[in-house]
Amino acid sequence: MLDVTQKAEPLPFPFNRRNFCYYEPIEKRIDAAKVLIVNCLLRYESDLSPLAKEEWNDTIPAKLRLENKISAMACDNIAKNVIRLVKSPKTLTVHLSEMEEAEKAFFPDAIVMSGTLSDFDYYNAEHIEKAKDFLRRTKTPILAICGSHQLIGLAFGCKLKTLDNLSPSQKRNNRVIEYQYRFVKILDVTDPIFAGISERNRESMESRVWQDYTLEDSILRVWQNHGLQVDGVPEGFKLLATSYLCRNQMMVKRSEGQLIYSVQFHLEKSFEDWSKNPTRWEHQNESRDGRILFENFLKLALKHKNEQTKAAHNQV
Repeated sequence: MLDVTQKAEPLPFPFNRRNFCYYEPIEKRIDAAKVLIVNCLLRYESDLSPLAKEEWNDTIPAKLRLENKISAMACDNIAKNVIRLVKSPKTLTVHLSEMEEAEKAFFPDAIVMSGTLSDFDYYNAEHIEKAKDFLRRTKTPILAICGSHQLIGLAFGCKLKTLDNLSPSQKRNNRVIEYQYRFVKILDVTDPIFAGISERNRESMESRVWQDYTLEDSILRVWQNHGLQVDGVPEGFKLLATSYLCRNQMMVKRSEGQLIYSVQFHLEKSFEDWSKNPTRWEHQNESRDGRILFENFLKLALKHKNEQTKAAHNQV
């Protein structure tokens, strides 16, 4: 028989030692958004560099099948976030090499770029240079995830390295990886993508969505799966979050008419994991933080586009 007078052992998680989490219905708080989803993985043999063709050789078909399988899941996860967070969503998915043309034709409110699987020197160099040039020029707000976060770093002058500080070509296999759910430390809670965390707006409605560990210690719990990192922070960007294995976990550029948020972690997994959980009551302890960041990015992207439109009208 259970002794009801016996106190339960304190729980290690979350911070307040509650043995429950609140049920949270997902409300669509964004009226409309057009989002260009960019598949940053490899599709065809024409997407490969000579190095990839030489090293992969007979394994090219198998490599491309895996790339296509992962890209389908990654882009679907991004689309799910948009569909579940926006009342009237419109999305278009294109390849990395088609990004500039798609922006002109689709005129999106935001661009969300997927992660990657292979090192960038395995990519067709023309595709990479074209993408880097576009990223330096576009005024459409961007959210870049994992491998595309690294592409942002390359586009703005940084190099990539492994998590044990080697060049990617020095260690292609058996890399140190940051994997599964990990904590990252927010360095600037005043950035608008973290609305509600800072002390000055702790009483706002936004603060109610964050977990206790975020409000009390400026920590995010996010899904990781990478073996490379951006070496440093590009000029014009501000570092927003860090971890012990990978310093550059999140950064932002908010200058020269650009709004670029890039994250090393996979914030897009929110609704994938939500559906997989045996009970939705557990969702708050999984990838919920990523969903909040995704929603806040869309809000900031729409605000940025509206400000650009107003500025353009004022100049006429």
